[in-house]
Amino acid sequence: MAPCRAGHPVNVLRTLAVPQGEAAFEVLPAVAQILGGEHDAVLPVPAADARETARLSDALHPDQPIDDGVSLVVATSGTTGTPKGAMLGADALRASGDATHERLGGTGSWLLVLPPHHIAGMQVLLRSVLAGTQPVIVDVSAGFDPAALPGAVAAMSGPRRYTSLVPTQLVKALGDRAAVEALASLDAVLLGGAATPAPVLAQATEAGITVVRTYGMSETSGGCVYDGIPLSGAQIRIDDGRVLLGGPMLASGYRGLPDHPAFAEPGWFRTDDAGAVVDGVLRISGRLDEAISTGGLTVVPQVVEAALADHPAVRECAVIGVEDQRLGQRVVAVVVPEGEAPTLDELRTHAQRTLDVTAAPRELFVVDALPLRGPGKLDRAALVARFS
Repeated sequence: MAPCRAGHPVNVLRTLAVPQGEAAFEVLPAVAQILGGEHDAVLPVPAADARETARLSDALHPDQPIDDGVSLVVATSGTTGTPKGAMLGADALRASGDATHERLGGTGSWLLVLPPHHIAGMQVLLRSVLAGTQPVIVDVSAGFDPAALPGAVAAMSGPRRYTSLVPTQLVKALGDRAAVEALASLDAVLLGGAATPAPVLAQATEAGITVVRTYGMSETSGGCVYDGIPLSGAQIRIDDGRVLLGGPMLASGYRGLPDHPAFAEPGWFRTDDAGAVVDGVLRISGRLDEAISTGGLTVVPQVVEAALADHPAVRECAVIGVEDQRLGQRVVAVVVPEGEAPTLDELRTHAQRTLDVTAAPRELFVVDALPLRGPGKLDRAALVARFS
């Protein structure tokens, strides 16, 4: 547990080892201290993963001073291999939790089925403390098992009940009838961390699950835009196609990177996402740093993925760009099939119903599962390394 700052004139970053499963209840007093802002800042690390703890510690330097007002440092997933630490104050975390409960219709009990040292999982604990409710915690250290959902949901208290999932967990849960019924009994299932295929959302809605799509990141205390509409206090701005986010839930910057361009404009965070606000609703088209340059044209992978996702033989898919001597990069589809795998020609024809021929995949790989990083984000770099 992070020590109280009484008698400590300098704010110091301390690691907080967060266990999985019911042992995570041990950190709830520290979570309450984080929200109170009367402690040294803490860096959550996975208690059972010494290697990851060492990686985060090497990058974010615990046991050294940190800016006053910082209560929590959350490591980003580290797409470049070196994690950055978003510095969050108690005010930002409370603003995020209060706005979430306001949008959902009131405080309630929360079910944790995410790794608790990431922002989405930590937010379940923070919101529970804010609501004065006891969370129900499922151990996902060996992976997410949808069979655990019915018992966990049954153990939740009312009057309102919520959970947070990543898309891969929802895909698994939709294959388990009892898990679907359990999720459908909740007042809201927050879904974030990655883009969700439209067919998956449609299937969940048809099953009676109240899905709330969230958009945000560690730098915004987690999700700050729900179903395309910003939470109370959150702000959206589009700058030359790039999404900027602002509001009271914003981090003050990155640990040890005072001049990082993402926080160059006071009060705003420059994301790496391309998007637009249409009729007051934010629509994300993809990541600017993942765009594929093929034949002199730019292809956004997420746009192609959305086009392929409703093919009946596609359960999950990812689109990557791999080096090509003629095109610069060629568009490659990696598919987890639903039943018999589709052919490349089928996918190309399907994609060209809504996209230019340039965006249609030129190569297809079939896999059993897509690689993930962090709390459930697609590891696109791993696919590029594997199939280049």
